[in-house]
Amino acid sequence: MAVLNIRVDDGVRDQLKTMADDNGVSLSEYVRNLLLEAVVPVYEPERVHGGEPAPKSMRVVDRQVLSLLHRILGRVLPEDANDVDGDLEYQLMRATILEEGYTGEYWYETSGFNTELSNRDCGRVSDILQMFRIITFSIDHFSKEGTPVGPELARSLQFRGFDHNDPLEGHMARYVKFLMRDDGTWTELRPHLARHDNGNSHMPMLDTYMRMLTEYRRIMDGRERGYSRLDYLLSRDELQRLSDAQTHPSHRRRAQD
Repeated sequence: MAVLNIRVDDGVRDQLKTMADDNGVSLSEYVRNLLLEAVVPVYEPERVHGGEPAPKSMRVVDRQVLSLLHRILGRVLPEDANDVDGDLEYQLMRATILEEGYTGEYWYETSGFNTELSNRDCGRVSDILQMFRIITFSIDHFSKEGTPVGPELARSLQFRGFDHNDPLEGHMARYVKFLMRDDGTWTELRPHLARHDNGNSHMPMLDTYMRMLTEYRRIMDGRERGYSRLDYLLSRDELQRLSDAQTHPSHRRRAQD
């Protein structure tokens, strides 16, 4: 393992030590985890998730395009239209808002739109799914070999989905559903979601998954490049490491004491 020497002010060192103590880890481990977060990004809320706020202003060209689309849509809707697109009168009303520049009514244009799920958060979801895919393949391999892992360990390593009551995790849960929309995508994880209220964990899970991902990357980083599917399977000890990583470091320290 490489050694990195850095110099910081005494005050910075003392503050880091306090933060490490609060997290139940050593100063070296705490700083190492901070560096890992810089290289392997972990969750940091960049925006408040939920409904997309209405714009305070719009370019004239955007108003012209949207207004024209509303007028076209209004004229192609069936006379008895009564769904989310409304009817001709509703679409003409939205066109008028844009043409007259009633900024207080621009919320009509963003109603129903969610804040973007960032490219980083989309990548995190994909990485989490891939990690649980390898976990599932590994556990299944042991079963096929006639040496199954213990039921408690297998149960602890099931993908539980995300907390639907949390704005960001709820958005991630919908992204998982979107990724699994095709019959051939992530099929090995669908039984996990079925056992956990269709992917509603009913408790925040993102931080737990990120700790597991950090440990998973440590495991994979320590391996030579493999070419066979079996080269990517996890050993029993590695599965246990991922299970242990779910517990916050401060709780691990208390358990040891």
